[in-house]
Amino acid sequence: MLRYKKILLICRGMAVEDSNSPHGLRLTIEDYPYAVDGLDIWSAIKTWVQDYCMCYYKTDAMVQNDIELQSWWKELREEGHGDMRHESWWPNMSSVQDVIDNCTIIIWISSALHAAVNFGQYPFAGYPPNRPTLSRRLLPEPKTPEYDELATNPEKAYLKTVSSQTQSLISVTLIEILSRHTSDEIYLGQRECPKWTMDPEPLEAFEIFGNKLKEIEERMVKRNQDERLKNRYGPVKVPYTLLHPSSEKGLTGRGIPNSVSI
Repeated sequence: MLRYKKILLICRGMAVEDSNSPHGLRLTIEDYPYAVDGLDIWSAIKTWVQDYCMCYYKTDAMVQNDIELQSWWKELREEGHGDMRHESWWPNMSSVQDVIDNCTIIIWISSALHAAVNFGQYPFAGYPPNRPTLSRRLLPEPKTPEYDELATNPEKAYLKTVSSQTQSLISVTLIEILSRHTSDEIYLGQRECPKWTMDPEPLEAFEIFGNKLKEIEERMVKRNQDERLKNRYGPVKVPYTLLHPSSEKGLTGRGIPNSVSI
């Protein structure tokens, strides 16, 4: 069930439910790279989570009686988000399906969603005039010296308005650090220790998950080569790579770490 991802796309008017379409919904904008790639990644994560959970939770009663699981869920709501502890929208944790849905959401947010909004920062904001961090002056009013300056010398007026050189240097440094992968990054579908469990079933499921991510990445590469998809290819031929699972170290604009990595 792609409930969380589907609801977000539908609420934003980017998709409608359609049982005949992949993942159960049809995108209103077909050439929407984040949604197309994201749905593939979401589906792979959910399948992996489902396969893993089914290894250990055979019945809903096992979920309800798991003291550690219930304590973790209680802590997450009441301490991790204490200001929202009484909200009615909190999902339950009383069935196997609840575990699968909730864990899928958590993994998606802390891996793929974060990667999609984080690792594209430097290509866009590494040149400060492209995305200044602040405005030092209000928009000029007509018949004022500032307005006349904007009309006669817009570049000078612009530089007086946006971040100073020192502020820009600080912001570029920060954005570069945030957008860079380390040499020891562990990506989605990878583990630092191959034998992270002695149980063969989850090891097999995890291997399937890793292989599925490789297949998805291959499809992404092919989509980015399709000249019909202007939002991927476009006149300047800058491919959409933010949801490519793998990456090398450095500023790559791609790669999904296992969790939020800053």
